[in-house]
Amino acid sequence: APESLMQALEDLDYLAALDNDGNLSEFGIIMSEFPLDPQLSKSILASCEFDCVDEMLTIAAMLTAPNCFLHAPPGTEEIALTCWRKFSHPAGDHFTLINVFNAFKEASANSTSQCNNEKWCRDYFLSCSALRMAEIIRAELVEIMKRIELPISEPDFGSKENILSIKKSLLSGYFMHIARDVDGSGNYLMLTHRQVAQLHPFSSYYNTRRIPEWVLFHEFSISEDNSIRVVSEISPDLFVELVPQYYFSNLPPSESKDILQEVINHLSPVSTMKEEQK
Repeated sequence: APESLMQALEDLDYLAALDNDGNLSEFGIIMSEFPLDPQLSKSILASCEFDCVDEMLTIAAMLTAPNCFLHAPPGTEEIALTCWRKFSHPAGDHFTLINVFNAFKEASANSTSQCNNEKWCRDYFLSCSALRMAEIIRAELVEIMKRIELPISEPDFGSKENILSIKKSLLSGYFMHIARDVDGSGNYLMLTHRQVAQLHPFSSYYNTRRIPEWVLFHEFSISEDNSIRVVSEISPDLFVELVPQYYFSNLPPSESKDILQEVINHLSPVSTMKEEQK
């Protein structure tokens, strides 16, 4: 549909993938080397700047592969949740996916047969085929990075600096996927669509006491009761630091936008004053 085409072009423009003539920019050409969604490609390229390429490649592989969490058979839902909590990371679902992938790799290294691998996955209600697919995708992404001579940083998952760097990389690509809990009960209003969504049951925040106010999400699904999937907490300060100003100015009016504008004013009162004078 023409509307979808225009929206796609607008998104590419926000991601700096197009030049002033509407052709692919130099940055866009590099992004197109990756067989991924543009947002994910942008996040990987941003991770080169923030020195968290190793972790970002794992996230990209896990997001591109099929969902690794299996629907638990009736009566075993609580057991499955208990198993998944062992992988939960306080920073959010993107980081939980790294934990799952690393645990799978460790189990693979320690097992002597494929059957043991599959048993480990069954015990944790995880899809062995999805995790193997993630391994293949990650290896392909590493080959692309080497072919186009992009640096791959050393693993540093777990440090505060690394977690912040991963959030910055994700925000560089997914600043259009931000939502805010408007009433403290998990009703998230998306900044762009102005639709309200709930956390997907597979989220590590689901059914927990701690519900973050501001989140970055991977995708929004209408078919699954208006849910946002793969969610991680972000701060408004980090958002306004990395969001393109022309994207922010085009957001529809909302309480969330007013809050973010206050953050911008607080962070740069001098530049804001000059803008008002102009």
